[in-house]
Amino acid sequence: MSASDEPETTADRPSRGRSIAAVICLVLAALLTTPAAVAYWGQRTLNDAERYVETVGPLIESPEVQDVIATRVTAAIQKQVDVEAILNTAFAGVIEDRPRLEQLVAPLAAAINGLVEREVRAFIASDEFADIWVLANTRAQQTLQRILNGDDTGAVSLQGEQVVLDVDEVIQRVKERLVARGLTIVENVPIPETDRQIVLMDAPQLRQVRTIYAFSNPVAQWLLPVVGVLFLAALVLARRRARMAVWIGAIVAANALLLAWVLSIGEQMFVNALSGTDFGPASRIFFDTLLTYLERGQQVVLWLGLIIVLAGWFAGSNRYGTTARTTIGGGLESLGARLGDSPVGAAGRWVAANVGWVRVVVVALGGVVLLWGNNVSMDRLWWSLALVVALLVVLQVLVGAGRPRETTSSLGSGPATGPAI
Repeated sequence: MSASDEPETTADRPSRGRSIAAVICLVLAALLTTPAAVAYWGQRTLNDAERYVETVGPLIESPEVQDVIATRVTAAIQKQVDVEAILNTAFAGVIEDRPRLEQLVAPLAAAINGLVEREVRAFIASDEFADIWVLANTRAQQTLQRILNGDDTGAVSLQGEQVVLDVDEVIQRVKERLVARGLTIVENVPIPETDRQIVLMDAPQLRQVRTIYAFSNPVAQWLLPVVGVLFLAALVLARRRARMAVWIGAIVAANALLLAWVLSIGEQMFVNALSGTDFGPASRIFFDTLLTYLERGQQVVLWLGLIIVLAGWFAGSNRYGTTARTTIGGGLESLGARLGDSPVGAAGRWVAANVGWVRVVVVALGGVVLLWGNNVSMDRLWWSLALVVALLVVLQVLVGAGRPRETTSSLGSGPATGPAI
């Protein structure tokens, strides 16, 4: 190796090191994106009482959920109140003719049992029960935390390998309504503990879940920001940033598709786990409601990845991207050049001198709009995208207004003036 080659080799080392570091950051971010999304959902939904109640509150409006609770409560009351036996005893000394007694008792028993069921269903559909449902779910969220932390007391508890829901309060409220309607025979009827519980699911692996929760919960809230920092580091360290942006977008979109697949498998496993329980008919609606924020976030992440791919392609040195960038950028700068002699020209000269970091600020502003309030949605994504595109268009017009006329007039044949990422 000649002496003249030595400076070039030394100069190449930082670039090679940066490239290796960028790849490492990209791989780590790719591996952590899906786990980070699930962990963030868990932190925001399961650990946050307000978000949890906001998520599961609408469940009580579901006919499937109402039917499950109403069926169990009705069965629990009717099982302990043998209406036909009570009526037979009451009329035994009045009607001695057995066939006539049966003709009287059977319709009365059916009417009373129908009254019980109607009262139960009316109560389940009432605003009073909706309030109870909110309070019950607030306690359920707190109980969930206790279950994951090893405490098995509360309305929702782990008994053996089953997660059960206690509906004792609902039964007591329905009995009070029936007594108020004159059906006093149910007032002092004891309901066995087994009839006051609904098995939500069999959970033989819940103890392992507790162990995982104890380990992962402290770091879960920081995992998603770490992934974002890794992606940003990969972009900053890359020598060809436009190409790296395409890779980042593709990986983000791929993780969104992976998450959709995981949710599909998880839903089927959840439905299968509850298929043999009282809650089985409502299992699918329960799963979809509980994971509504995660499913909505998955859609946003998928489209965000595709948008990043498109942005990287647009900013890259490929033929089509260069053509599109030159055409659009040149047209906007030509438009701005007409404003060069106006007061806009002064602002344009400042923008032209600082356009690089101003573009970064604009993109960051779009990210803030998207993430503000932790309420990511497709509408928010499109609004933030529209804001970024509009501001970038304005910047490009101002760049044209701030450039000398001879530079602007030669845009059609000169190099691209679009964002160099």
